[in-house]
Amino acid sequence: MRAIEITQFGNPEVLQPCERPLPELKAGEVLIRVIAAGVNRPDVFQRIGQYPVPPGASDLPGLEVAGEIVDGELGDSGFGKGDLVCALVQGGGYAEYCAAPLAQCLPVPKGLSPLEAASLPETFFTVWSNVFQRAALQPGESLLVQGGSSGIGVTAIQLAAAMGHRVFATAGSEDKCRACEQLGAERAINYKTEDFSEIVKQLTGGKGVDVVLDMVGGDYLKREISCLADDGRLVLIALLGGARTEIDLGQVLRRRLTVTGSTLRPRPVSFKAQIARELRERVWPLIEAGKIRPVIHRTFPLEQAAQAHTLMESSAHVGKIMLEVAAS
Repeated sequence: MRAIEITQFGNPEVLQPCERPLPELKAGEVLIRVIAAGVNRPDVFQRIGQYPVPPGASDLPGLEVAGEIVDGELGDSGFGKGDLVCALVQGGGYAEYCAAPLAQCLPVPKGLSPLEAASLPETFFTVWSNVFQRAALQPGESLLVQGGSSGIGVTAIQLAAAMGHRVFATAGSEDKCRACEQLGAERAINYKTEDFSEIVKQLTGGKGVDVVLDMVGGDYLKREISCLADDGRLVLIALLGGARTEIDLGQVLRRRLTVTGSTLRPRPVSFKAQIARELRERVWPLIEAGKIRPVIHRTFPLEQAAQAHTLMESSAHVGKIMLEVAAS
């Protein structure tokens, strides 16, 4: 099969086409003929050597795919060979064929193309796990999304807004801020020219937000803690701004704040299977009803994965960057 491999750690040019044997299936896995794969920030971290491949996972990049089931034991899953699915995987998405745990496969939502469906798993699994499970965003509560124009940000804004929450977001330009507001953010804040902490407090009458979804870390934590409501929860999913900072632990004590975080890739299939079940029950109907829509910034052919990574690192995009692997 055709695939894209990381020949050595480094710049996007280290992503090179190659020929690989088809993946060998493990128990509980199916083989997917890949139509499209998503490009995500963790792929970039893996390429530069900052995101180790979990034991037993493919060394090929790519954490989400959509395509046709062509092999594997399907049991009583309701899926059959030839069905179109999208799936979260531990790696191997940048290829013509990919092994995926059956429990992490979801049907392509009605009304979506396989390309659009391939843009869903990584961000929807991540947002659901962190915002709705770990941070336990409750009815009537509010959410601040850092990096609102990213793939994760676009998903978090749309999902929380579709479920009736007040959503605020940050982005790095006026155009990106307007895009976030069109997706459902009540107010998008330009972090280059505005103090998001002060604006969030103003917009909430001094109360602050109940949950912050943060992919920056570093010095952002101080301001995020200051704009959390009492009993608020801050959940970290990346550390683009650094892994170290100082915070006022007195606020954590006095206001009963929670600072937590997670990474999804190394979690077991059983954990991700529960997320898949909840997504299918609670989120897929919102997508099929048109209340949430995929936002795809640009699509590249598989062989141009390096150009896709260059765009990802430029942060010039709003939404997802995709690789088209085969005709649907």
